Amino acid sequence: MIGAMAVGAATFATAAPAQQTVLDLWTIDDPGEYHYVLAEEYMAAHPDVQINVRTVQFGDMVNDLARAMATGDAPDITYIDNPEVAMFAQRGLLLDLGPQIAASDIVHTDDIFPGPLASVSLDGGIYGLPRGANTIAVYYNADMFRAAGLDLDAPPRTWDAFYDAAKTLTRPDDNIYGLAFSAIATEEGTFQFLPWIQMTGADFDDVNTEGAVRALTLWKRFIDEGIASRDTLIRSQWDSTGTFNAGSAAMAISGPWELPRMRGEADFDVRAFALPVPQEGAPRASALGEGDNVILKSTDQPDAAFAFLEFMYAQMDRVWNEFGYLPASDVTVKDPQYPEIYAVFEDSMRAARNRGPSANWPQISQAIQGAIQQALTGQATPEEALARAQDRIDRIIR
Repeated sequence: MIGAMAVGAATFATAAPAQQTVLDLWTIDDPGEYHYVLAEEYMAAHPDVQINVRTVQFGDMVNDLARAMATGDAPDITYIDNPEVAMFAQRGLLLDLGPQIAASDIVHTDDIFPGPLASVSLDGGIYGLPRGANTIAVYYNADMFRAAGLDLDAPPRTWDAFYDAAKTLTRPDDNIYGLAFSAIATEEGTFQFLPWIQMTGADFDDVNTEGAVRALTLWKRFIDEGIASRDTLIRSQWDSTGTFNAGSAAMAISGPWELPRMRGEADFDVRAFALPVPQEGAPRASALGEGDNVILKSTDQPDAAFAFLEFMYAQMDRVWNEFGYLPASDVTVKDPQYPEIYAVFEDSMRAARNRGPSANWPQISQAIQGAIQQALTGQATPEEALARAQDRIDRIIR
């Protein structure tokens, strides 16, 4: 009897399922979007892994993560907007993925575009992997270009040519502006403005330069001369592009996230070109949007968490067609949607520059937003506004 019980016990133990690995993932996505879809795919391929996905509103992510870390309830993996990675990394809250990446057969940092790689890098460490990226370019109404006698196949490449085209396209009697963009006093305003100064050699921590003054002066001319609406100062990118879709603006600066609704709303020929440069031969720059997949340092499953990050990174060739992001690494997208416009954004991504990195990014961004608003509303000259911003940025960094 004892022998029979022992055999039975041994047989039961052999048949018992392996203990399941549980990972908690926080995201800004809703069900049916990127993180939910890939978590389901990964669990189907790895039945020994359970991924619990929780949606957090974009504006709440930083504060909710801070509270969760303080109470010991932080997830293993989370989405973080790319300019905020440095803040979490500098505070020692993120796992340095460098050693795991070095041993990976899937992730090769040489394949990641410079902007997205810079957004997860700090002091020699790599603290996340991009899930995809976004950037901006200039959408234009080809029908209006044609009617104005502008060359559809040679859109403006320099600031002067861009100003001239926008001026030509402006038709105040018909309530049509030449250009729509966002100079709102939020992160979106900084996102749109920063590439313009980066093309001149300025940057987030060096805004009091002749080139940055020239960029802000150009933006002020757009407003003062009625080329862009005064509502540019309070409109989001989404709202600004809505005026373009409605035929009330001939050009709009925005990103690829607009394409699905643009296809439904714009009843004209939509095309795109890269942001113009200060002058021929000047270096290009574009904005870097979207966020990164990071692993919290507090996780007790670092290897399992990184394996899921590898899986997500390996789907980079799918993100354009399925999720609406641009690839953040050098992959081939088969049969891309909106192929001509995709080519413009893909090329612009290679010139995308991150915001920062700085652990104090939110305060720096607010200083830049303040300079934009002061100059465009006439409270200060561009020179005065940027000098004030520089003084504030210097005090923040120090």
